[in-house]
Amino acid sequence: MILSDIAHQVMAGDVDRVGKLTEEAIKAKFSPQQIVQDGFVPALNLVGEKYSAGEVFLPEMLMAGMAVSNAMQVLRPLLKEAGAVSQGTIVIGTVLGDVHDIGKNIVAMMCDGAGFQVIDLGVDVPGSRFIEAAVRQKADIIAMSALISTTRAQMAGIIREIRTSELDHKIKVMVGGAPLTPEFAASIGADGYAPDAGQGLKKAKELLGIAPA
Repeated sequence: MILSDIAHQVMAGDVDRVGKLTEEAIKAKFSPQQIVQDGFVPALNLVGEKYSAGEVFLPEMLMAGMAVSNAMQVLRPLLKEAGAVSQGTIVIGTVLGDVHDIGKNIVAMMCDGAGFQVIDLGVDVPGSRFIEAAVRQKADIIAMSALISTTRAQMAGIIREIRTSELDHKIKVMVGGAPLTPEFAASIGADGYAPDAGQGLKKAKELLGIAPA
């Protein structure tokens, strides 16, 4: 079945093949929602699980994300036309003082491919920009990344800003990055923590009460 083929090629990280199969699925009258939910999502979930288990590595996960991101350029307008309901809106960025973005980019691509609206603010993002974007986009989650141990302290300050803003009790905050621990995330008041990019999508769904596909 073509949707199984799409999932297989996503896991293989074959950008061109996923794009071609997605176009074939559209011509075969599969809905864009079916392609996302039965083609992309299971593959992204499995790649994330394999990465966390050490069975695949960063390049493989990056290619899987790129394959889906490329295909989503074709599907996104069709999903909009069909009135597809978004899984939720995520504002994501790397915190102020940190310019690392590979893990953040993978989380953004995987969430996009799973049906979330993703607002990527890039790197070196201050708290005010996270808050402004979240208010403007009516976001459900703010996701923050830090790779340098000295910048993880920024997260505490940003969460304090969020909790004293109009977003307090209206939005979930998740954090991730190599220098973080579950204990640190809890100590700064984050709602969720992802130990690696592979767990980012899973945590976003968990925070919003979305059952695994």
